[in-house]
Amino acid sequence: MDEPEDLKRSSTPKAQGRHEQLVERLLWNSRFLVMLAVLPSLLGACVLFVIGTIDIFKILVETVSYYLFGGAVDIHDSVVPSIIMAVDIYLIAIVLLIFGLGVYRLFVSPIEQAEEHTPRHPFNVQSFDQLKDKIARVVILAVIIEFFRAVVDIRFQTPLDAIYLALSVLALSAALYLMSLAHRRE
Repeated sequence: MDEPEDLKRSSTPKAQGRHEQLVERLLWNSRFLVMLAVLPSLLGACVLFVIGTIDIFKILVETVSYYLFGGAVDIHDSVVPSIIMAVDIYLIAIVLLIFGLGVYRLFVSPIEQAEEHTPRHPFNVQSFDQLKDKIARVVILAVIIEFFRAVVDIRFQTPLDAIYLALSVLALSAALYLMSLAHRRE
């Protein structure tokens, strides 16, 4: 039994007009707008890596001059917070790196070298949700590092301050435990 002519016409794909092809090409190429986020993210990561490295070298120079030449300024109160701050800067740089490369991979093109590594490599993201999860993990670590930098400077006034510190450490430990559970399920 033959189909009616109207039904045949509606079920066959209609050829696109020139304007529709042009609009679709423009829409598809608009994905390159993410490069306005990718390039500054990668540049920001480079800047932060340089800043963190310079900070570490400054700490090294201060330490060497203190112990070899008897520097006038006591470094014991400043070394640990300075190193923790440098680590925090590195973690933020890593967030920018993961973000930039992940967005590029999702919207523009897979990165050949990243594809050769395991799927669990931070730059191999399959979805936007996976990118957000990887970034969230690094951000949580940066917040924890920042917390410990603040803890180094704490001077307890009352016993309640020590309890608050203990509860904060407990909450951070619980967050790390939950994060590790989520990581194992992947």
